[in-house]
Amino acid sequence: MKRLVLTAAAALTLLLGGCATTIRSDVTTFHQWPSAPTDKTYVFEAPPAQDDTLELRSYQNLVRGELAKLGFQDAGANGKPTLTVAMRFSTADVPERVVMVADPFYLSGAQFGFYRGGYNRFWGSGYYSPFYDPFWYGRQSYRETVRHTYQRELQVAIKSAADGKRLFDVTVHNSSRQLSTPAVMPALVQSAFEGFPGPNGAARQVELKQNNG
Repeated sequence: MKRLVLTAAAALTLLLGGCATTIRSDVTTFHQWPSAPTDKTYVFEAPPAQDDTLELRSYQNLVRGELAKLGFQDAGANGKPTLTVAMRFSTADVPERVVMVADPFYLSGAQFGFYRGGYNRFWGSGYYSPFYDPFWYGRQSYRETVRHTYQRELQVAIKSAADGKRLFDVTVHNSSRQLSTPAVMPALVQSAFEGFPGPNGAARQVELKQNNG
């Protein structure tokens, strides 16, 4: 759904590279996890043919890595697992129309230290400026652009291979301006297993740092 957002372009924004980005995800878990499982072997459930992509398999490898940290073992194609693991993910692009409102006098004056109001070191407080033209007030220019927000959802379920009983369900929601899903998926998968099995029937926010290089 598109929304109209009005912002005032009154200052310059400096973008600093090489910083760590905080990835915040909303994580909800439900589980009936046994206190001391004796066998933690598993296989991934086969997804529908249309969903069996190389991208999905790549994310399965991320899940496999997190499970290994928790003592789970992939039984392989010929093994006899006690557990099955299912996963799915989705990404939705939510565009917003953004209208930038610019005052041409304010912007040009700001470059030289002259402002309509407030205080500056040349002219003190108030509205006085040798270049101030009262008839310029209200002569604003507009620039429209589209800003994209990407909403992602990751779901992972662990079930008993014997009877299909669900033992662990986790859902991870993340919203960001990052276009690339592969760039943020490692953090989403890690968030899914943070504090495994986690609180039962509760939602929490997990924050992880991602190095931008």
